[in-house]
Formats: sequence, structure tokens, C-alpha cells
Amino acid sequence: MSYSKGLSSYQQNNLESAVNEASPHKLVDLLLKGAMEKIELAKQCMVQKNIEKKGLNISHAISIIDGLQASLDKEKGGELSENLFNLYEYMSKRLVEANFNNSFIMLDEVMNLLSTVKSGWEEISDAK
Repeated sequence: MSYSKGLSSYQQNNLESAVNEASPHKLVDLLLKGAMEKIELAKQCMVQKNIEKKGLNISHAISIIDGLQASLDKEKGGELSENLFNLYEYMSKRLVEANFNNSFIMLDEVMNLLSTVKSGWEEISDAK
């Protein structure tokens, strides 16, 4: 097994452990972080002109955001949940546009939105 395969395996095992042991609140935090990491990787791929990997990373980010959107409870969350639903939908559309247009600006826009949501999510945890 090469070094990179070993590292990848180690990282995957750590991620699986973190997910299995995480509270629902922590899972959302991990998903937000994961989407942000995929966008950063997509930006690196744009610089390297690796179109295939850029598309894969953006697709993964969209899938994560779609999962976050699907997990919202509109009955319990009320207006906040509805606003997050719409924001996640907007982010997904912007990521599709960013992929099509090779736009760092659009990727940065979504990254900033995710960062804001993540900060708010962390404040909820701190308030408990």
C-alpha cells in the first residue's frame, strides 16, 4: 500500500468514526465543513485546469447541501427553516453556475454563505 493510499484509508476511518459518534448537531457541522472543503478543492482544480475533478468536487458539495436542505424540519423550524431551505437552494444553483462558468467569484460567494451558516450553527451549540 502506498503512502497516499494509507493516508486516504486513515482519513476515511477517522471520518467514519467521527460520523458514527456525532450528535445530530455535530453531523450538520461536519456536513457544512465537508461542503466547504469540496468547494476549496474545486477551486484548486480550477487553478490546475483539472475540469473533471473540479466538477466532481462541486457535485459533492451540491450533494452535501442538498442533504442539508432535505434534513430541514419545516414544521419545527418555521420561518428559519424555510429561509435555510431557500438559501441552500440558491447555493446549489450558484454552484452549478460556478461549474459551468469556471467562476471563482461564485464559488467564493457560496463559501461565504456556508461560512455564515456554519458560524450561526456553532453559536447555537455554544448557547446550549
